[in-house]
Amino acid sequence: MKKTIELFKTHDEIKIIDDELDIYLEIPHLAYAEVKKKHGGKSLLFTNVVDKKNNKNFDEPVFMNVFSSYKRCELMFGRTIESVAAEISGILHMKPPRGIADKLSMASQIFSLKNIFPKRLSKKGECQEVQYFGSDIDLYKLPVLTTWEQDGGPFITMAQVYTQSLDGEMVNLGMYRLQVYDKNHLGMHWQIHKDSSHFFDQYQKAGKKMPVSIAIGGNPLYTWCATAPLPYGVNELLMYGLITKEPAKLVKSLTTPLYIPSDVDYVIEGWVDTHDLKTEGPFGDHTGYYTLEEPYPVMEVSCITTKKDKVFLATVVGKPPLEDKYMGWATGKIFFPLLKTTVPDLIDYHMPENAGFHNLILAKMQTLYKGHAKQFMHAFWGVGQMSFVKHAIFVDEKAPNLENYESFSMYALNRFTPKCMFITEGILDALDHSSPETLVGGKLGIDLTSAHSVEAPQLLDDEELFLKVKELLPDAVNLHQYMTITKNPITVISLKKSKSVKEYFQMLEELNKNIRIVVFVDEEKNDIFNPYMLVWRVTNNIDAQRDIYLSELMVGIDGTNKNKFDDYHRQWPDDVECTISVVDSLKKRNIWDLEDKIYNKFQLS
Repeated sequence: MKKTIELFKTHDEIKIIDDELDIYLEIPHLAYAEVKKKHGGKSLLFTNVVDKKNNKNFDEPVFMNVFSSYKRCELMFGRTIESVAAEISGILHMKPPRGIADKLSMASQIFSLKNIFPKRLSKKGECQEVQYFGSDIDLYKLPVLTTWEQDGGPFITMAQVYTQSLDGEMVNLGMYRLQVYDKNHLGMHWQIHKDSSHFFDQYQKAGKKMPVSIAIGGNPLYTWCATAPLPYGVNELLMYGLITKEPAKLVKSLTTPLYIPSDVDYVIEGWVDTHDLKTEGPFGDHTGYYTLEEPYPVMEVSCITTKKDKVFLATVVGKPPLEDKYMGWATGKIFFPLLKTTVPDLIDYHMPENAGFHNLILAKMQTLYKGHAKQFMHAFWGVGQMSFVKHAIFVDEKAPNLENYESFSMYALNRFTPKCMFITEGILDALDHSSPETLVGGKLGIDLTSAHSVEAPQLLDDEELFLKVKELLPDAVNLHQYMTITKNPITVISLKKSKSVKEYFQMLEELNKNIRIVVFVDEEKNDIFNPYMLVWRVTNNIDAQRDIYLSELMVGIDGTNKNKFDDYHRQWPDDVECTISVVDSLKKRNIWDLEDKIYNKFQLS
C-alpha cells in the first residue's frame, strides 16, 4: 500500500484529504463522487478518519479508488494490460519446437513460468507484526465503512478471502463483501455459485468447521487476483506471479491452516460454523440497487494481525460508473484468450459499464454457418462467470467497434427484426432482482450476424407521437425517440403505472406503423433523455421471459419496477442513493466538489 501511494504521488494520481471524515457515509460518499469524474478522478487517501457514533479516531488512513482509472490499473500491473493477455495467449498456444532456436525460446518461456507459483515462507510476515487474540479481538478497531444509509451495518468491501477444500488440496482466493456483526463475527457473502461456497458444502457435509483467512491491503494486485475468473480449483495467486514475474510470498496464518501474502496490511482469521447462518444485508451493491436480507454463513474471528504501519483499503459500489468499470476492463482483456479456447471464432467482446457487466454483453464473431451465433449464446451461458450474463447481442466481423456505441447501435438497429431474438432460461447472479425467483431467470440472445429485410416505420416527431400515445395510454407521462435515423427507432415512454405493461403494449398496437421498439419505464426516478442511466435501469429490471412482448411489427420491453400488476411477489429493492444531508454537510465544509451536472447525469440521488 505504501509503495502504491508513492507511485501514485509520482504520477499525480492521488488526492490526499486531511479533513476529519466519518467512516459512516462521509468517506464512501466522497469516493463515490470522485470516480464519477472524467477518467475516474483520483485515488483518495483519507488521513483523518473518525467514527463519530463511537467517538473514535483511527491511526491508519483509508485508501480508496485505487483501480478507478485505466492509467492506475496499468501502473499497478507494471506493464500494459495487452502484454499480459498476449502472454496468456502464447502459453495457451504453445507448439512443439521445430529446431534449436524454437527449443531455446520455449525453454526461456517455460523457465520464466517458474515464478508464477506462490512461495511459502517459514517465518512470520509483516502482516503479523501486531497480534490480537481472545478478548483483544475487536473488528471495530478497523475503519470499516458504512457506505449507504440502508446498509445493514459496516461492510469490508476490498477483502481477499482465502479458503481451501476439505482435503486441503485446492485453495481459493475470492473477493466477497463481509458484514461486521459485532467485535468478532463477520457475515460471509459468498454466493452459491462461488468456489468458497463449494468448499463450504464439503465442510458442511463432513460436519466440520471451515477455516477462513481474510487479508486486506498489501500489493493491490492481490485484490485484483481475487476477482480473476479462473477455472474451479486454480489458485488465483498464479496470476500475481504471471504478471509480476515474482512469486507471491506467503506465510501461514496463526490460527488457521491457510497461507496469506506476507505483506498485506491486515489479516482476520477465523472459523465458519457450517450449520450457523445469520441474516446478512441489506447492502447497496454494484447493481445500483440494494441486495436484500438473506441468510449467509458466519465467521467467528480467532485472531487479527496487522502491520505496524498499515493502510485500510476499501471500495464503494452503487450506480455506474465505478471502480469495477476499470477492474472489469483489465479482466476482460486479460482473459479474452482463455474465453477464445471455448469460442475460437470470437473476434471481440465488450460489457458496457452502465449495464452492470453481467446484464449485457456485445460480441463480434466470425460467422461460419447457420445457427453459429446461437451456438455462441449457449457457450457463453455455460462458461464460468459468463453464465450470469442476461442479455447478449452478437454481430458479424463487419460490425463497427463494439465500444463505439452510436455506430454499433445504428448497425444493430438496421439489421434487427423480432426473428433475431432468442429467449431462454438460465442461471442468474444472486444479486439479480428482476426474475420472479432467485438464481434462475430469462436470458435474451439477439443474432445480428446476418442482415434482414426491415421495414422502416412512418416517423412522427416526439410531440405528435406522444399525443397519439397519450390518447391510448392516459398513464403515459412523457416520450422520447432514439436512433430515428435507423430502421428500428427506440421509443421510450415513461408511465405512472396502474396496470401491467403488457396491457399498455397491446393498447399501442394501432400505432405499429409509427413504432418499432418501445421501452416502458416508470416516471419516478427516470430521465427519459438520459440514455446512459436508461440502459442501467432497463437491463437491471427486465426478465426476458416475462418482460419482452412481440407483435407482428413491434417489440415491447418492460423496464419498470415490478409489483402486483406483474404478478411479482418478491420484495423489489430500492435504488442506491446518496444521503442528501451528508452531501450538503460536505458541501458546506468545501470538501464536496462534484459538479451538479455530473451529479444529476449519474443520478446520485
